[in-house]
Amino acid sequence: MNRPYLSADLRRTETVATVIELAATHDPAVMTTGQIAAAMGVSQGALFRHFPDKLAIWTAVLEWTCAELNHRFDNLSADLSPLARLEAMLATHVDFVIASPGVPRILFGELQRAGETPTKAIVRNLMAGYRARVARELHAAREAGAIADTTDVEAATVLFLAMVQGMVMQGLAVDDFTAMPVLARRLFGLFRQSLGASPCA
Repeated sequence: MNRPYLSADLRRTETVATVIELAATHDPAVMTTGQIAAAMGVSQGALFRHFPDKLAIWTAVLEWTCAELNHRFDNLSADLSPLARLEAMLATHVDFVIASPGVPRILFGELQRAGETPTKAIVRNLMAGYRARVARELHAAREAGAIADTTDVEAATVLFLAMVQGMVMQGLAVDDFTAMPVLARRLFGLFRQSLGASPCA
């Protein structure tokens, strides 16, 4: 039975979603276009009508990941205090990972590639943007007196990112991310304490 017609944009969107879904249970490093096409119920030829090569597929997946995560961060309430925004960012990231468990496998896989690649550059840009967001909120919290005025913002930013990455790595190790929401709240409590934050900050 022929699949219903989808526009080029919808077919590309379906491909991205399929890759992320497959990555939850397959090693992205060895995933083939044949596997992707089979999961979509199309031929490889049909797949390559929308993407010139495998690199283009991976680029689309990573560009979607960056856009989606940044969109979720941008939609956080503007009324939140800097520390509340950081906690909301952490919770948002956790929700994203739980909803798309293939994403961290793809991101970590790209970072492990030797040398420079276009897809690795996308991941690095995502991380740089994330780092800048965290640093901006920490600077604002320090200026507002919500954390100790001696806070090393650069080190605190690294600590926040390490907290996120550590949780994700542990989830990958046991192939289960369901414990992350509770753990994230506990870790953020420790993070606040390390910054000398007041209980109501």
